[in-house]
Amino acid sequence: MKIVLTELTRESGSHWQVRLDQHVVTFRSEPEARAFIETLQSRLAAPHRLPYRQQSAAS
Repeated sequence: MKIVLTELTRESGSHWQVRLDQHVVTFRSEPEARAFIETLQSRLAAPHRLPYRQQSAAS
C-alpha cells in the first residue's frame, strides 16, 4: 500500500492529506496526519491469522 502525506494550503489555513492508494483522508494538522500514518503502518505490519476453514466430513 502506498501512503503519501501532502500539505494542502487553503484560505482557512493548512490541512494535511493522507492518500492511501485511491483513498484520501484529510487532517487539520501534521501531527494528526502523522499519528494516523503511524497507527496504520503498525496495524498493517502486525501479524494476521487467516480464518480457520472447516472441512466437511464428506470430503
